[in-house]
Amino acid sequence: MIIFPAIDLYEGKAVRLLRGEYDKMTVYSENPIEIAREFVAQGATHIHMVDLEGAKSGETPNIEIVKQVAAETDLFVEIGGGIRSMEVVDRYISAGVDRVILGTAAVEDREFLVSAVNKYGDKIAVGADIKDGAVAIKGWTEKSSYDCFDFCSQMQSIGVKTLICTDISKDGAMQGTNLELYKELSERFDMQIVASGGVSDIDDVKALTKMNLYGAIIGKAYYIKAISLKEAIEVAK
Repeated sequence: MIIFPAIDLYEGKAVRLLRGEYDKMTVYSENPIEIAREFVAQGATHIHMVDLEGAKSGETPNIEIVKQVAAETDLFVEIGGGIRSMEVVDRYISAGVDRVILGTAAVEDREFLVSAVNKYGDKIAVGADIKDGAVAIKGWTEKSSYDCFDFCSQMQSIGVKTLICTDISKDGAMQGTNLELYKELSERFDMQIVASGGVSDIDDVKALTKMNLYGAIIGKAYYIKAISLKEAIEVAK
C-alpha cells in the first residue's frame, strides 16, 4: 500500500481543515515545499495535494507551489481542488503533476470526466467524498443525489482507474478511519482505492494494509505527530 502524506494549500500555506470546514482551519507551515522535503526525508514516494482556494474558485492560485514540489522532489504528485475544466487539467499536467483528481466535476459534468479520462487515462483520478452515504460536492457543502456505491460503479464503467474515497465525518477528527467502508469498496471494485479521512494511528495503517488497498492518505495525524510517517511507510510495504 502506498502512503500519501498530504498538503492542503491555502494562500500559499500548508493548512488542515476539520471535516472540510474553512472556519476550522489550522496553519501548519508557511513553507509547503519544506514540508514536501520532510516527506521525502521520511521515505515518502508520493504526495497528495489539495488547493483549498481552487476548490472554491475553480482556478489554480497555488500552482507555483505545486510546480515547485514536482520539479524539486522526486515525489509522485497528485492534486485536487476545484478542477472543473480541461484547461485546468492541462495546466496541472504541464506543471509536472502526475495525477489530477476530479471531485465535483466528476459528479456534475460527466462529459468533461469522460473527455479527461480519454485524454489522460490513469492520470485522472476521481475523489468520492462521502457524507451520510451520499457523494458530497462543492467543497463538501452540498450532498448530491448519488449513493456512494452507485457512483463508484459508474466511475469504474467509465474507465476511472483510481478512486480516492473520503469519509467526511472522519476527516481531521482523529477518531480513526472508516474501515468497513474501505473493506466494502476494495471487495466490490477493481479500481485502485485510496483511503482518505481519519487515518489517525499506526493501527489504522496496519488495518488498511491488510485489505490490500492501493493507498492511504495521512494528513492531520502527521502534523500533530500522532503517526510517524517513516513507520507508516514501512508498515504499508
